[in-house]
Amino acid sequence: MVRGHRNRVAYKNMILDSKCKKCKLYGEKLFLKGERCYSPKCPLLKQRRLRKRTAVSEYGRQLLEKQKVKLLYRLSERQLKRYFKEALKAKGSTPEVLAQMLEMRFDSVIFNAGFAPSRSVARQLVSHGHFLLNGRRHDIPSAILKVGDEISLREQSKDKAPFVNLKEALKKANVPDWLSVDSEQLKIKVLKQPDYQSLNLPFNLSLIVEFYSR
Repeated sequence: MVRGHRNRVAYKNMILDSKCKKCKLYGEKLFLKGERCYSPKCPLLKQRRLRKRTAVSEYGRQLLEKQKVKLLYRLSERQLKRYFKEALKAKGSTPEVLAQMLEMRFDSVIFNAGFAPSRSVARQLVSHGHFLLNGRRHDIPSAILKVGDEISLREQSKDKAPFVNLKEALKKANVPDWLSVDSEQLKIKVLKQPDYQSLNLPFNLSLIVEFYSR
């Protein structure tokens, strides 16, 4: 039993270390490990100085930013390219529209509202059917929500392990102003489109637009 526990701990640490290596590779936090990324235990904070990165070409910079976005939102190349094409057709700044689409994904909203410690966990929770969208069960993490959409936790899921202490966690959550969260009823409402400037995303979407516009 002890050996099994040690194996699970070792496996978990291996997964965490692999995520840390990805952040080290890109030289900045990508917030892949939930609360640990905000704590003093974050390896990037422990490092006194980051390794100097060699100069890269403009194409290399564009490629790097694209890879960061795919990693953070767990996107395939096809998905990201489709988002770019849709953002290009929409009115307004393409980088801004693209950012709003990424943040308005179902799994991103769950994460931003504080219902999950990371986007990867949010993706799993949505896929497992724990949430209702406008009163109907919805399990597609990539669905892009609209202003006015309401999300609620299914009654059958409230006593399950991921949500046992959710109400207390939501009281401490830093919820963006474009979302409304009812910590008692465990509901989320999309109030407006997120403001691009206030998102403070860890990548440059303009470089990604340039990459796909070549």
